Amino acid sequence: MSTERDSETTFDEDSQPNDEVVPYSDDETEDELDDQGSTVEPEQNRVNREAEENQEPFRKECTWQVKANDRKYHGQPHFMNTKFFCIKKSKYANNAIKTYKYNALTFIPMNLFEQFKRSANLYFLVLLILQARHKMDKEINNRTCEVIKDGRFKVAKWKDIQVGDVIRLKKNDFVPADILLLSSSEPNSLCYVETAELDGETNLKFKMSLEITDQYLQREDTLATFDGLVECEEPNNRLDKFTGTLFWRNTSFPLDADKILLRGCVIRNTDFCHGLVIFAGADTKIMKNSGKTRFKRTKIDYLMNYMVYTIFVVLSLLSAGLAIGHAYWEAQVGNYSWYLYDGEDFTPSYRGFLNFWGYIIVLNTMVPISLYVSVEVIRLGQSHFINWDLQMYYAEKDTPAKARTTTLNEQLGQIHYIFSDKTGTLTQNIMTFKKCCINGQIYGDHRDASQHNHNKIEQVDFSWNTYADGKLAFYDHYLIEQIQSGKEPEVRQFFFLLAVCHTVMVDRIDGQLNYQAASPDEGALVNAARNFGFAFLARTQNTITISELGTERTYNVLAILDFNSDRKRMSIIVRTPEGNIRLYCKGADTVIYERLHRMNPTKQETQDALDIFANETLRTLCLCYKEIEEKEFAQWNKKFMAASVASTNRDEALDKVYEEIEKDLILLGATAIEDKLQDGVPETISKLAKADIKIWVLTGDKKETAENIGFACELLTEDTTICYGEDINSLLHARMENQRNRGGVYAKFAPPVQERFFPPGGNRALIITGSWLNEILLEKKTKRSKILKLKFPRTEEERRMRTQSKRRLEAKKEQQQKNFVDLACECSAVICCRVTPKQKAMVVDLVKRYKKAITLAIGDGANDVNMIKTAHIGVGISGQEGMQAVMSSDYSFAQFRYLQRLLLVHGRWSYIRMCKFLRYFFYKNFAFTLVHFWYSFFNGYSAQTAYEDWFITLYNVLYSSLPVLLMGLLDQDVSDKLSLRFPGLYIVGQRDLLFNYKRFFVSLLHGVLTSMILFFIPLGAYLQTVGQDGEAPSDYQSFAVTIASALVITVNFQIGLDTSYWTFVNAFSIFGSIALYFGIMFDFHSAGIHVLFPSMFQFTGTASNALRQPYIWLTIILTVAVCLLPVVAIRFLSMTIWPSESDKIQKHRKRLKAEEQWQRRQQVFRRGVSSRRSAYAFSHQRGYADLISSGRSIRKKRSPLDAIVADGTAEYRRTGDS
Repeated sequence: MSTERDSETTFDEDSQPNDEVVPYSDDETEDELDDQGSTVEPEQNRVNREAEENQEPFRKECTWQVKANDRKYHGQPHFMNTKFFCIKKSKYANNAIKTYKYNALTFIPMNLFEQFKRSANLYFLVLLILQARHKMDKEINNRTCEVIKDGRFKVAKWKDIQVGDVIRLKKNDFVPADILLLSSSEPNSLCYVETAELDGETNLKFKMSLEITDQYLQREDTLATFDGLVECEEPNNRLDKFTGTLFWRNTSFPLDADKILLRGCVIRNTDFCHGLVIFAGADTKIMKNSGKTRFKRTKIDYLMNYMVYTIFVVLSLLSAGLAIGHAYWEAQVGNYSWYLYDGEDFTPSYRGFLNFWGYIIVLNTMVPISLYVSVEVIRLGQSHFINWDLQMYYAEKDTPAKARTTTLNEQLGQIHYIFSDKTGTLTQNIMTFKKCCINGQIYGDHRDASQHNHNKIEQVDFSWNTYADGKLAFYDHYLIEQIQSGKEPEVRQFFFLLAVCHTVMVDRIDGQLNYQAASPDEGALVNAARNFGFAFLARTQNTITISELGTERTYNVLAILDFNSDRKRMSIIVRTPEGNIRLYCKGADTVIYERLHRMNPTKQETQDALDIFANETLRTLCLCYKEIEEKEFAQWNKKFMAASVASTNRDEALDKVYEEIEKDLILLGATAIEDKLQDGVPETISKLAKADIKIWVLTGDKKETAENIGFACELLTEDTTICYGEDINSLLHARMENQRNRGGVYAKFAPPVQERFFPPGGNRALIITGSWLNEILLEKKTKRSKILKLKFPRTEEERRMRTQSKRRLEAKKEQQQKNFVDLACECSAVICCRVTPKQKAMVVDLVKRYKKAITLAIGDGANDVNMIKTAHIGVGISGQEGMQAVMSSDYSFAQFRYLQRLLLVHGRWSYIRMCKFLRYFFYKNFAFTLVHFWYSFFNGYSAQTAYEDWFITLYNVLYSSLPVLLMGLLDQDVSDKLSLRFPGLYIVGQRDLLFNYKRFFVSLLHGVLTSMILFFIPLGAYLQTVGQDGEAPSDYQSFAVTIASALVITVNFQIGLDTSYWTFVNAFSIFGSIALYFGIMFDFHSAGIHVLFPSMFQFTGTASNALRQPYIWLTIILTVAVCLLPVVAIRFLSMTIWPSESDKIQKHRKRLKAEEQWQRRQQVFRRGVSSRRSAYAFSHQRGYADLISSGRSIRKKRSPLDAIVADGTAEYRRTGDS
């Protein structure tokens, strides 16, 4: 029993999820989402698992070998893999990438496979065009960089780069492959990179090369002769890990992720750098994370397939029934009618068999072959309407909306869930200093210099400050007065703290200060201090220079106590020019208040200000300081230096020492920064919520930041009850226990019990971190019992136990995931933070799988690609984080607010148009085709057609095609403005109300009844009839003309009844189609064309002879009236008694146009009742304190290379004495 229990253990019971840590568990790509039931371990999972678990021996793990400047080395036979039969290919990918679905060779076969998923589609090759991703891939593959060839750096295209090449990159270049950093222009070969395309963060990160390569690989000639060999892990998708070894000069050097530049990064603040290509093209980590391109099809596509299958069955049954009727008729009548003898002595049953195929041909128009052609034309047109929509055009960046696919438009009108990234999607990723509280006084409102509030908006003029950058918009003139007058020294002390307590680095570009910060928040604070007169000018290893209202002062930096996610604060200890020692600290209010001196008179006022800032969804930091005696500092500094050189647990030792000095602090105030939302985000989310679309935010940001944005964009309100990971974990555990208790032998026969997790009513939201997500969904690494560690089961009993244990684990995992989805879907909003790209895709897939809902994912970075590809519809935002998301998306635009127009206008219109089109198309084809069926009862079931052959050919091509195409392209029930004003109109698409099996059978029945009327009214009119000339016009050809004329008029008038939005084009198409029919018919029935083609045109004179009879016209009018008047009556009663929302809005549209548009609801601030804290403004990882204090980041003149070589040792720059 203990063994069995141990084998079911899925996670460490003693380990608690860490909300601050991103759980890098991306050990598979999203391929695992396609095959949840597979028992075969994915290849990528195997590679990553081995790379993590089999650390010893090292050489066995690192099977990927890269030889510098030696392309032939990588072409050796033992590096070749068999790809197809005897065809071999090197396991090293070239650097060209492919995100398109097809190439020139696979286009036809793959399209055949894809298009034949759509039944009866014969015209796909004409309409499908190779997707535009070829163009974007070509553009990327043709980018250039410098590569060493023949001993010199030469310009080469990205696609020509190969593993082992040494390349040179310059400032602001994209990194073309995963490369090992060899050297750079910076001290110690530091290289600063922006990783926005990888993790969505625009703050800079630094990489540093090996000391040996920094010394010897600076010049072109030494780089050209570099012959090092790298052995490392196989290509995988883990962005944060790399394990390898460089063998060079008879020495081995360990490599880790800090020495690797990943494809997709951008070189910043580094003039140039050199690198060795380790992984290229499809082997790079960003491409491993992007997953495969999926074929996406709409819900209507799947439904159409089943309907076509239904029509096939109906066609077969009708043909079989009529064939049996013909066999019976032949046996009873045909064999005894000498004038029907055709010279063939076939039996009645054989004639019936032949007639079965005859009716398959005659009734083939029941299967709408041309339907797919028309659908593709409509979708193409709708895609162009999206591209041409000027209201989705972002003029600031000259970016129009782009439909990158033509097959998903109507699905935009059926979305249930939206999964959105945060940074760069909901926000601009631009931090702005908005307000502050100093000495208990709030600054930042609209006030003049005499402290009077006013409604007139007048921006503060910073022209008095030579260092101001002119970008800060501030409106409180009283704060400027306080700074300049110096009446309150705490005000100047406040901004001095912002200018000195940070890890920002500075350089000058064209004489202007340029700051590079570890987080955008910190950059915003230093820039704010700069604009208010306290400008950070320069720093060295031990000093920092500040301009204080025009006076430059230099302070000695004694220690930097850096930020981390546990401390949630940073401090700096400086010695003033007067010799005083002072500690300045900034951090989250929760940690600062614990360390304040008991005597802080403004503590409560600052707390009230923090509550106000929190309600305004601003990100806050508390600022404080402390005077330190010389003796106290000397004692502390000894402990600090000892902890700094600790060989084990250095970080923990430092944190403990920091705690000793960061106490009894004096509170100065608090800052309030706005993580600026994109324009229109709250309004968009509000409207989408009214359309019953649920929005989930999936972000790699920390919990506090994500929660803050949730309040800012109104996903969360003060009335929202927030549930966290630990809360729902207990709920899910209780639910699993209840389900286990209800289980048993007869459990599968009992009806499922639908229990709610929360009582009805109330507004709830779920905020969960990636670590808790893994914990709850049982995605953590499993503990293997002794039995599971065996490579092969020793006995049949062991094999049976292993299989049963695995099944129980899978069943438990599946049930737990279903319970989580059920719980999350009961919440009005869900925010998943600190999640990885794989987890984003997993959450989307869970909702798809267990809710059977239509999903949309929207993001702007490479870390969103997996999610975008997994969702039914992917939307890319062309923003701050490159084009990777756009390249993988189905639709793209520049701003999140355009999503409401894409869904509520274009999506809803596309859905309504497609549904109307399909209903009408099925109707007109059944009305047309089933006339043959009724005619069969009067022609001995002989498979004779009821129409002229040319009419059958042209009916779907000319006589009834244009009006329905125009309706599918142009029709709209209400205008775009009313569609946005009344989001509730969107719900019909979510509920599949306009096209489903019920609607299909109604259209079928309507077509059947119309065909009966079209046949039997003319039949009754023709019986025992005499014309004006005394002759009976009851011949077959006149009868066919009468039915055809009534049919064309009926189906074209019917589409007029179905049209909601009339234009000249619609009217012209309807009446033009009728006129075209009569014009072509009179031409085809003329004597002249019969003389030219006697065998092809046999209805000579029929139209002119039949249609000159008045009662023929009366018959046509009567037939059309009987077909249409019941429809008119039913529509009138329906709109009068059971009007839809659309009907009501159409009825009052003139009044509605005059009413005021929707306004964003006003927030009501209730003082002192806020229970939440706005996010503290720091980056996710340590800052640059280590670099600053060690001096490695300080620009120095590089020593001559010869001197370094002669010295023979590396120059280590270590922390200097204070």
